[in-house]
Amino acid sequence: MTAKLTLEDMRADIAEMVYDEPENIELDDNLMDLGLDSMRVMTLVERWDKKGVELDFTRIAERLTLRGWWELAQDAQGLSQ
Repeated sequence: MTAKLTLEDMRADIAEMVYDEPENIELDDNLMDLGLDSMRVMTLVERWDKKGVELDFTRIAERLTLRGWWELAQDAQGLSQ
């Protein structure tokens, strides 16, 4: 199965929300420390849902790194980690 959402897609989407460059978003950065808030997170979850990747906001909120979110996205897409 081909990913509907890639790690680089997620990185770029997050960077857009915090007005930064994708290369500045590290896997283990705390995304809230970079400027994400709950409204922006909801926007991202909705964007990814439109791509067919359903992520639970509660689970996203428990894992505040790109690495954590990517792991959830892989699970949602049926990709092995």
